[in-house]
Amino acid sequence: MSAYNFQEVEKKWQAKWESQGLFTARVNPNKPKFYSLDMFPYPSGAGLHVGHPLGYIASDIVTRYKRLKGFNVLHPMGYDSFGLPAEQFAIQTGQHPAITTEENIKRYTEQLKRIGFAFDWDKEVRTSDPSYYKWTQWIFMQLFDSYYDYKADKAKPIAELLEIFEKSGNIGLSAACDEDVEEFTSEDWKGYSEHKRQEVLLKYRLTYLAETTVNWCPALGTVLSNDEVKDGFSERGGHPVERKKMMQWNMRITAYAERLLNDLEKVEWPEPVKEMQRNWIGRSTGAEMVFQVEQHDLTIKVFTTRIDTIYGVTYLALAPEHEFVEKLVTADQKEEVAAYVASAKNRSERDRMSDVKTISGAFTGAYALNPFNNERIPIWVADYVLAGYGTGAVMAVPAHDERDYNFAQHFGLEIRQVIEGSMEEGSFPGKHGTIMNSGFISGMPMQEAMDKAIAFLEEKKIGKGKIQYKMRDAIFTRQRYWGEPLPVYFKEGLPYLIKEEDLPLVLPEVDKYLPTEEGEPPLGRAEDWTYKTGEGEFPLELSTMPGWAGSSWYFFRYMDSKNEDRLVSQEAEKYWGQVDLYIGGAEHATGHLLYSRFWTKFLYDRGFVSIEEPFGKMINQGMIQGRSNFVYRKKGSNTFVSAGIKSQYDTIPMHVDVNIVQNDRLDLEAFKKWRPDLSDAEFILEEGKYLCGAEVEKMSKSKYNVVNPDDIIERYGADTLRLYEMFLGPLEQFKPWNTNGIDGVSKFLKKLWRLFYDGQEKWCVKEDEPSKEELKTLHKAIKKVEEDVERYSFNTSVSTFMICVNELSAFKCHKRAILEPLLVILSPYAPHIAEELWEKLGHSSSILSASYPESREEFLAEESHEYPVSVNGKMRAKVSLPLDLSKEEIQERALADAGLQKWIAGKTPKKVIVVPGKIVNIVV
Repeated sequence: MSAYNFQEVEKKWQAKWESQGLFTARVNPNKPKFYSLDMFPYPSGAGLHVGHPLGYIASDIVTRYKRLKGFNVLHPMGYDSFGLPAEQFAIQTGQHPAITTEENIKRYTEQLKRIGFAFDWDKEVRTSDPSYYKWTQWIFMQLFDSYYDYKADKAKPIAELLEIFEKSGNIGLSAACDEDVEEFTSEDWKGYSEHKRQEVLLKYRLTYLAETTVNWCPALGTVLSNDEVKDGFSERGGHPVERKKMMQWNMRITAYAERLLNDLEKVEWPEPVKEMQRNWIGRSTGAEMVFQVEQHDLTIKVFTTRIDTIYGVTYLALAPEHEFVEKLVTADQKEEVAAYVASAKNRSERDRMSDVKTISGAFTGAYALNPFNNERIPIWVADYVLAGYGTGAVMAVPAHDERDYNFAQHFGLEIRQVIEGSMEEGSFPGKHGTIMNSGFISGMPMQEAMDKAIAFLEEKKIGKGKIQYKMRDAIFTRQRYWGEPLPVYFKEGLPYLIKEEDLPLVLPEVDKYLPTEEGEPPLGRAEDWTYKTGEGEFPLELSTMPGWAGSSWYFFRYMDSKNEDRLVSQEAEKYWGQVDLYIGGAEHATGHLLYSRFWTKFLYDRGFVSIEEPFGKMINQGMIQGRSNFVYRKKGSNTFVSAGIKSQYDTIPMHVDVNIVQNDRLDLEAFKKWRPDLSDAEFILEEGKYLCGAEVEKMSKSKYNVVNPDDIIERYGADTLRLYEMFLGPLEQFKPWNTNGIDGVSKFLKKLWRLFYDGQEKWCVKEDEPSKEELKTLHKAIKKVEEDVERYSFNTSVSTFMICVNELSAFKCHKRAILEPLLVILSPYAPHIAEELWEKLGHSSSILSASYPESREEFLAEESHEYPVSVNGKMRAKVSLPLDLSKEEIQERALADAGLQKWIAGKTPKKVIVVPGKIVNIVV
């Protein structure tokens, strides 16, 4: 083969890589390791568009580079294959989600392999595979069998907690637990029934059952996460979502809040991602105090960071979901409050937190008493208070808090003026001061006032100092079919774990993927969904795990994916350890990353793994946006006007499929075949062409701007796609896809090929010694590309390759000593063409077995300098002179330059200024 046939070359090398198992990673203590990972993809039915491979290409370049640098590389790929889309398709069609998922995975895998990624497919995992979710279930069981000891600051086995209870009950115990745990002695514990003991233990377990306020979507028949709800509707399908209380499994992630916060300093992540996690965790130091409800045997707990403002409290506000609302509302307010709660509680928490303009609420008719002075305070319901944050109640200080101020002003509630501070136009009272209109804390610095107030609370037993976190325990169940079954059965209403030897608990067959007629989750349709023990037959849990379960630990399974006896072997986990490079979207900044960190820390605490943080360095790749094309229909007709002359007609713009547009020029015949209603389309052209308009938008099917990588590969090849995606701009930035520029990258590869084959398509590589100029060009490229990869600046590398090949082409360089190392540094970016030409150079092993060449300074050193020579202050010539000349020699040669003679005109210079390696100035 002499001409560059990219289709033949790429298929050949993809087949060779696979047959040789070239990318299979094995533990090798004799080599340094590099673990590169791309965020777990969900295999959707639409397959990949050109935006999806962006991060994969970047990680692939790094891993191929690391192999050349002598590293043992783990670069796996797998699928987060449990998901709502497959289940919804199953509901609509009756087709089992496993079939849909398998088809989608097959399509994804084919597309990924066509791009030439160096993935270790031997270690592929799928979260919906029972051999994988066996270990997801096993982790759940370990969490159920653990509690969090605050003194040791780690998770410990429940067995150790049982020993403590036997010896001393829970008095003085510092452990994560439910708020309503009562104190008991060892004698009390010994007297408890087995049922009572299990109830108590459930309040300490790291995964536990509790009644929780959730986003319930009746149409989908499941609970949705906050991320899956927008403006009160499900993001998938746009169905109404309501807030309701349900018994749910929860994960006690709050026990890890402080470690999750502090350990962000240990990882090299983008600062915006760290900040999002800090905000999500939301650490606040303050006090929790108790307000007695007047004429009720009820007390309302309130957390505040500013207890020094206690005398400015003019009302209490409860979340619509607060358990006391129904209990304390008076008869005359019942109807109004019920109507308000019904409408307010169905707004998602995200909407309620972000909406600062809408002011709504209802008065319960009840009053609470200020614990410091017994003043009566009205109790309101307000949706700006969230049930899951703090206590679900706030003490409102309108003169100190903007939302409280707006609410009080709207409803005509009292706003007490501050003593310190001043009013500014557009601000609320007290913005710059502290309310201290009581002698108790008047005039004290804020922290001193806080400390004194907290001491008062604790002395009177009406409150305590407290560190509060915005983050709440994570809801861990979904009322869906297509998810991991929980390895739990129920005896006398309490949960028990199945035996480890009975894992995996495999998802059963059902007749439909909908809730039962009684409203139970789809697993309620399964026949004999029970667990048999020596004591009898017991019902199994009907809910399944959420989508984040399998993706919270997959990075460990990749290390040892076929192990049937352990989650991961000790040898593999200790060798591969922390992920060295993690690339993925910033949209996972909170959910996935927090849960992964939580599970890793738990597994570390229990001694199952050796690392506390899963991902060392992380990069968020930007989005590749679509470049939409438009045609312009003449109103009232099927005639389309070219973009350049559309102003001469009354037209309407219409999106057109970008795949039938090349360099903004419309393929007229393809356009007519695109849709039946366009078969008789007519065109008004400009200079014989129809030119389309263009605009950068999100890549979307509705805008017809989705570009399939398969089409690009078919037309230009995978190497061109890889180089072009990197060439578009810095990895982290958003950038538009513009097929117009891809020709330049394609031509570059053909130009590279011609360094090996001459114009007659004959092999022309020579064994001659390279010139200094050729060595300089090569070593500049080696140095620049190495620096670029180390700092993840891939777009500048592509430019470097182009400059290098242009210079070598100008030198007519066909020398092995230059071309061989050039192929090595290019191979991470364009592996197929590099492998082919490497083989043509006579190598029998893959180019990945080569070593990355070192740039040598002696070839980079400049030997001459082009001096700008000025005459009477104006630059008149450039003279190239050796760098080792003396000032006198530089002056002599500059004055002798023929180009300067007409400016000097035979005169003797009055003055000559020479700055070696810089400039020459002549005054005549």
